[in-house]
Parts: sequence; structure tokens; C-alpha cells
Amino acid sequence: MSSPSKMNHFINNEDHAPESNQWIPSYNPFTGEVWNEVPRGNENDAKSAISAAYNAFQEGSWRQMTPSGRGALLRKLGDLIARDAEKLARIEVLDNGKLFAEMHGQLKYIPQWFYYYAGLADKVEGSVISTDKPETFAYTSHEPLGVVVGITPWNSPLLITAWKLAPALAAGNTVILKPSEHTTASSLEFVKLVKEAGFPPGVVNVVSGFGHEVGEALIRDPRVAKVSFTGGEEGGRKVYSAAADGIKRVTLELGGKSPNIVFEDAEIENAVKGVVSGIFAASGQTCIAGSRLLVQSSIHDQFVEQLLELARTAKMGNPLDSDTQVGPVATVPQYEKILSYIEVAKKEGASCVLGGKKARCGSGWFVEPTIFTGVKNNMRIAQEEVFGPVLSIIPFETPEEAISIANDIPYGLAAGVWTRDMRKASKCAKELQVGTVWVNTYRSISYMSPFGGYKRSGIGREGGKEAIYDYLQTKSVMINHSTEVANPFVMR
Repeated sequence: MSSPSKMNHFINNEDHAPESNQWIPSYNPFTGEVWNEVPRGNENDAKSAISAAYNAFQEGSWRQMTPSGRGALLRKLGDLIARDAEKLARIEVLDNGKLFAEMHGQLKYIPQWFYYYAGLADKVEGSVISTDKPETFAYTSHEPLGVVVGITPWNSPLLITAWKLAPALAAGNTVILKPSEHTTASSLEFVKLVKEAGFPPGVVNVVSGFGHEVGEALIRDPRVAKVSFTGGEEGGRKVYSAAADGIKRVTLELGGKSPNIVFEDAEIENAVKGVVSGIFAASGQTCIAGSRLLVQSSIHDQFVEQLLELARTAKMGNPLDSDTQVGPVATVPQYEKILSYIEVAKKEGASCVLGGKKARCGSGWFVEPTIFTGVKNNMRIAQEEVFGPVLSIIPFETPEEAISIANDIPYGLAAGVWTRDMRKASKCAKELQVGTVWVNTYRSISYMSPFGGYKRSGIGREGGKEAIYDYLQTKSVMINHSTEVANPFVMR
């Protein structure tokens, strides 16, 4: 194996070696070997990036650029991502072990976020307000916040970067990206395209490293106006707390324990495929994983039998191979966490009917696709996010019971519903306490549709028109055109 390459921070459109002169090894989850090294940032690296972003927002050409001009740059960036989609996808596979087919599909779709917000950039309009004040003209306008910090996770780095970066730039902000220390390489490669597209220096910056060394410094700096974080609940709490000290705006997209509800009138074959996709695609390493399967009792045994039949055919292997269906777990800590939860489920009394142990596949970190039956909703395996290929099956009798079980959870990110009865589907869509409901499909996302959670799954929305307003603030203007001399001691 050749020596790993070293990458640097990207600040002010230039490479910057870490001040610490230290790099973090990046491991290939399939081989378990170091394939790359990324910079270990510190507080001074964070401050350099913030200074670049703050100056670009306050004084640079970015501030003077029209919304249509920003849109043109976003379209160019989208074109460059489309051009380099395969290259970027391969880097992501080496970093996080997800299937090349999935990552390449994501990278080919990511340009749509930039095209969508490019078109939206000059469509953000204020309004004229009817006012009760005589001889007063009143209106509103929407203005960018300033410097935005985007913190992205290791499971889909560039997709989630697009969710944050495209609306933030369309709104006129400048951005500092802090990717996970486990999956930084694709972000540092991607940001080269930002420079190639013609974005002014300082508009987009990338600093990498550990959260306590560089992430917290980014969040706490008074020049930062907003933080957008995607990751686990524990990390979200830390971000929320640090941002609260400065009364900063936040968007948090956190964990989930999403229910996939199958009714007796569902098209069974499609539902089985949807359930498998919902939990075993990406090895379960997605916040929207359908990790709780709720099956109506009348079809429970039949459905489980067909589910096991399909799940047993899943082929594990090199994620770069086209016939691989289940790849490795992205990091050693996550690998150990998944295995520990499998043991917890067994001790709680759940029945392991598939998998349940380490998989012998290469030298990487593989966990067998695992299914538990006999799960009760108060078990830890049903209440806590595993973030791995582990499915808990819970039976129910009536639609009301299904909805009750589905909602009896601290999270509220997403849910799936499988039925041919649209009245039942509509009832579930209304009563499920989640940000996204899929009916007769699962894991479907769109740049046009807002995404985010209820309850402990997060704050704010990403995607759709709603997202751009999370990166804007509203200004109210009143212009008095009266010639009357007002009493200065009385509020008008």
C-alpha cells in the first residue's frame, strides 16, 4: 500500500497546513487500513477561517454581489459536482465504507440542490405591509445572517453539506464547513470546486479536526451568527449549549428511531423490499433508518418469513464492487456500539432470528444484517438509536395501537406506512409525530421538500423553500412621509 496522502484546511481559497502540524489518520472501513490523513485543527485554525469568512461577508465582493450573481455561481458549482461525481463518490466510499452505487447516486443528485437554490436566490422577496400608522410606508426585507458554521456527519458528508451550503450561500451568507474527523477527505476535495466555480475568497472554508479542539471554537466565536449541525443527539446537545451562550441561531438534525408500519392490506412484496431498504441499506447508518418494524398481527408470521428470505440474500463485500449490497460499518467506535446493542437486545429477551454477530468479510468492520422478533417497545433496542443494520419487529393489532407505539419514542424524524387504504394512510400521516411520513415508499428525499424532526430529532428544516429562511433574518422598515411635527414624548 502506498503512503497515505496528507490534506490541508481550505481557508480563503487556499490550502492551509494545520497550525499544530498534526494530521488525523483516515481509515478505509473495508480494509481497516489508513488511506489518507486530514488536518488536526485547533482554535487558531478556527479563528483564521472565521476571519476569512467574516471579512468576505463584511467587506468583500460577495457582499456586493446580486442574488442573481450568487445563483449563477451556485449553478456553476452544481455543474462541476456533476462532472466530478464519480471521483467524489469513490473518495466517500474509501472514507465511510458505504456502497459506491449509493454514494455515486447521491453525488449525481447533489447538483440539484445547488440548481434549486440558485433559482431561489433571487426569488426571496419582502412584502409591503398595510399599517395602522397614517402617512407611513411599511415594508419588510430579508437579509443574510453573516458567518454560518456547518457541521456535517460521517455517513453522507457531501449530501448533507449540500443541504446546508446551498441555501446558506443562496441567502448571501459565508460558510465554514467542519466535517467529521472520520470523513473529511471528500469535503476537502469538494471545496476545490468552489474555488474553480469562481466563489470569492473566504466565502466557503473548510477546517477539520476534533469537536473539542476546533468545533467548539467555531461555535463560540462571536463573529459566527448561526450553526447548522447534523449528527448524534449527544453532539447536538453540546452544539446547542455552546451556541446558546452567544444567543446564536441553530439548525439541528439529530437522531431517529423511525417506525416502518406495515398493515395487513399492504402490498407485501413491496413492503418487504421497503423494510429491507429502510434498515439494511447503508448498513443502517442513516438517521432515517426504519429500525422499528411494526407489523399487524394478522400478517406477522407471513411477513417475517418473507422478510427473512430476502434479508438472507444480502451480499456483503467490498463497497466499491457493483454486486455488494451491504458494506462495512464506518468507524471502530460505531462497530463496537452496534455489537454492544445486539447483546443488550438478547439480554432483554428479544429473539435474534437473523445475524446477531460480527461478519467474516475481509479485514474490515462488518456486522451481519440482524433481525429481532419478540421486541417490546419499552426495550432499549426499540427506544435507543443503534445506527446499524439491526431491525426490531413489534406486532400490533389496530391502526390506533400502531400509531400509539410509533409515537411512544423520544424521537420524531420519519416514519413509513404501507397500506392500500388511503384513508388509513391519511390518518397515519396526520397523527404520527414525525417530520416526514412516507407512504408505500421509504428513504425518499427531494431538494424541493423540507426535512427535519419533531421532538428530540432536531430543530429547523433542510430542503425546500423553508430552508433558505433559516439562513435569513427579517427587517421591518417604516417610513413616515408626513410633514406634521410629532410630539417627541409620545409613541406614534
